[in-house]
Amino acid sequence: MTRADHLAIASRVPERARVLDVGSGDGSLLALLKETRGVDARGLELTGEGVAACLARGLPVIQGDADEDLEIFPDDRFDVAIMSKAIQEIRRPQHVLQELSRVAPDVIISFRNYGQWRRRLSLLVSGRMPAPRQGGWHDAEALHPSTAADMADLAESLGLKLEAAAAVSGPRVGTFRAGGLTRLNWAAEDVILHLRRA
Repeated sequence: MTRADHLAIASRVPERARVLDVGSGDGSLLALLKETRGVDARGLELTGEGVAACLARGLPVIQGDADEDLEIFPDDRFDVAIMSKAIQEIRRPQHVLQELSRVAPDVIISFRNYGQWRRRLSLLVSGRMPAPRQGGWHDAEALHPSTAADMADLAESLGLKLEAAAAVSGPRVGTFRAGGLTRLNWAAEDVILHLRRA
């Protein structure tokens, strides 16, 4: 079954665009983009298992670390660079976001929003970091927990303009809007940001 956030991301990608998907995982998003948008897709994935899954689907994905290996791609090689639910898991998110905007004028990222009111309340009441239902904060994948506002500020500091943002809550994705970041920061479990190089 296709993830709702993947469908929402695909809706922001022009047909036949040149796309780089960083943190490709099993290739679900890349496969969707090829099938529905006819994109010229490439991927970069950290794990051997993920690369193998992508190659088994016939997707052109190479193994590499986003923190170190984005330099292999030339400036403006792609139309859109995507990082879905991976930017908080890397060591140098500022560097990676800057590199994504170097290789493509449009950047789409999605991530868990730690500014969401339930997470804020959980921290206030329990005095503990919000964590996945199984395990604890030490099992959470986010090396850099951030809010939607934090990520928008980081993007702006790198000269990226917020084109549109959408809230993701479980299987539901809201409408992409150019404004309303304060409300999104308060209410959204996950967030998709479409950024554009100025």
